Parts: sequence; structure tokens; C-alpha cells
Amino acid sequence: MRKIMVATLLASGIATAPAMAQETGPTFTGPRVEAILGYDHIGAGSSIDNNNGRDDQSIDGLLYGVGAGYDVNLGSAVVGVEGEFTDSTAKSDRRDPTDTFGFGRVSQGRDLYVGARAGFLANPQTLLYVKGGYTNTKLNVLAGDTNQSTDTAFKLDGWRIGGGAERAIGEHSFAKLEYRYSKYDDGHIDFRNGATSSRFDVDTDRHQVVASVGYRF
Repeated sequence: MRKIMVATLLASGIATAPAMAQETGPTFTGPRVEAILGYDHIGAGSSIDNNNGRDDQSIDGLLYGVGAGYDVNLGSAVVGVEGEFTDSTAKSDRRDPTDTFGFGRVSQGRDLYVGARAGFLANPQTLLYVKGGYTNTKLNVLAGDTNQSTDTAFKLDGWRIGGGAERAIGEHSFAKLEYRYSKYDDGHIDFRNGATSSRFDVDTDRHQVVASVGYRF
């Protein structure tokens, strides 16, 4: 009788183990938060004259920030919405404006993003996805020449697309690696005296490669 009871308990444990593992494994569903760190490059688009490549019209730096989102697991597919607040150390090296370089000093400011993503499960722990949405960024610009200068903030509106991989590293924790491209085509200027310019067209490209770690509730 004792051997029969032991065998029954072992069989029961074996049968329930996969179900328990499935319940406590990654779900890729529900709300999530994350910390973001990566490489940031922003520069003039293809329509801007760069003096046949002789003018450096780009800045590079370290991107950092936070993000949040909500995902729904549909089985083999996952869809969700997300948002980010990031900042960057990217800035120009030029310190003083000259009569031949109208924008003497440029530093990348905060960036806001809201969008959606969709992907599929390559395996139970790995999600491959694409993303897209709206982005609004800020460029702090010292504009002027050798006679006068004005410290202003350019606010740029545009869109972002990208893709990446998310890997579950625990029951609730995850890590991500992602590339995204942003295109800014509309802007306005906020002056330090509170005035705001009318909107105007811009052509600015942005490339980012970022890594994230996060927690899913």
C-alpha cells in the first residue's frame, strides 16, 4: 500500500509540474515598466545641403530614460501600446557662433514617444517585434552670428519606427535590444521670453540603438 501511495504522489507531481511551470513562466502580457540606455545619433536629413559632405551636421551621445507599456498575448502573437520619456547627452562641439555657422551650439533635449508594437513569440521566452508611433523632441540651439545670439528651444514633431527582441529573464523581469529610426518633419521655436514661432518644415533624422531592462506586473 505504501508503494502504491508513493507512486501515485510521484505521478501526480509529474503531471502538475508542467502546468505549474507554465503558470509561473513568462506571459508577455499586462503592464510593464523599463529603464532605457543606448546610443543616440541625430542629424540633418537628405534634403539638407551639407556642402558635399564637408559640413558635419550631426550630433551623437548617450540616450537614457524610462518607458512603460501594456501588452496582450494572443497566443503566438503579442500586441501592445507603449510610451517613453528620454533625454540625451548628444551635443555639438562648437562653443561659439560664427558668421558662417548660424547654429553655433546644439544639444539634444528631452524626447516624448507614444506608439504601438506587434510581434510573435520565437520561443516561450523570446518575443520579436516591430513598433511605430509619434515622437516629439527638443533641440536646444544657440542661434546667431558674431553680432548677436539667441538661445532657443526647437520643438520637433515626427514619427518613429523600429524593431527588436525582448527576452524574459525571470518570472516578471525582461531585457530588450532595439533599433529605432525617427523622422522629424515639422517644428516650431519656443523663445526664452515665452514667445512661440509659427510652425515650419524641417528634415531631421534620428537613429538609436538601445537596451532596456524592465519589470512586468
